[in-house]
Amino acid sequence: MTPVELSRTVLCAVRRAVDAGELTVAVPARAVVAAPGPGGSGDYATNIALQLARPAGRTPRYVAEVLCERISAAPGVRGVEITGPGFLNISLDSAAPAALVREILDQGLRYGHSDALAGQLLSVRLPLAYEPRAEVVADALTRIVASQGARVHLWRGTDVHEGGAEILDLRTLPPAPSDPAPLGPDAARWVLLHPAPHDRVRVGAEYLVQRESNPLFRVRYAYARTRALGRNAADLGFAAYAGDLDDVPAPLHLALADHPRLLLGAATHRAPDRLARHLVTLADATLAFLPTVLPLGDEKPSAAHRARLALAEAAGTVLAGGLSLLGIDAPEYL
Repeated sequence: MTPVELSRTVLCAVRRAVDAGELTVAVPARAVVAAPGPGGSGDYATNIALQLARPAGRTPRYVAEVLCERISAAPGVRGVEITGPGFLNISLDSAAPAALVREILDQGLRYGHSDALAGQLLSVRLPLAYEPRAEVVADALTRIVASQGARVHLWRGTDVHEGGAEILDLRTLPPAPSDPAPLGPDAARWVLLHPAPHDRVRVGAEYLVQRESNPLFRVRYAYARTRALGRNAADLGFAAYAGDLDDVPAPLHLALADHPRLLLGAATHRAPDRLARHLVTLADATLAFLPTVLPLGDEKPSAAHRARLALAEAAGTVLAGGLSLLGIDAPEYL
């Protein structure tokens, strides 16, 4: 079950409680689910009960108890616990992460691609003179929008653009203060794509250092580490298998499951920076998980190790796919 599906499950529970007369409240458009905060438990948590308590004229605890029973009965949900004033902490069946890993490994670099924007045409207007940021953003948008089934037409001020298309004018994009080319092609692209469109670009040597302070390094290092684990596991005589896992970290599961939604959002809002920031989030969650993958000391490889290795490979696949859409190389050795 993905976060989007879980959000729908929560909203369905609210709707059923309203229909049954247990709650008198307007059903919200969406329910936010996220990794549990301090004191929480399970795979995901939602504050929907706190959100609905005042308009329903009930205490958050009452709303949480009403929703708890209905969410617990949903397919794919192992259990629901109420913590604090009314937070709902949701645990998913252990098979859910395994199904997600299999889906990612089956789809490979195309995980998250869809036909959601099929038939749409985006007309991107570039400055008359070459401007690095506009050119790189246009190239990344072409890849990202195409991943969702749409097309991009690039044109300059004196050209004729295709009629009936949405026009994105990159002439208004704040330009890079200096030429980022000396940073090399990958770091230069990251420098130009990572900031939000309205933010100004900073071109500096900090994007070349191999340290945790450099977000591009963290993303590429996380990918390289997932590949190194595969080689190390082969030396130990075992391979990945997408089996059940009871201890999948919520931040990693959330980042992987949410990738299709984030990718569609980057395409819909014409924002490569959303994908770049998502890759940083995924890389950080991946790096925190990787020390648990291989056996320690005299420990023998088990089914859990094979399942963790499959999860690591899935994370690496999503990182590589995201970098490729940004036009950035994902080296296996770093």
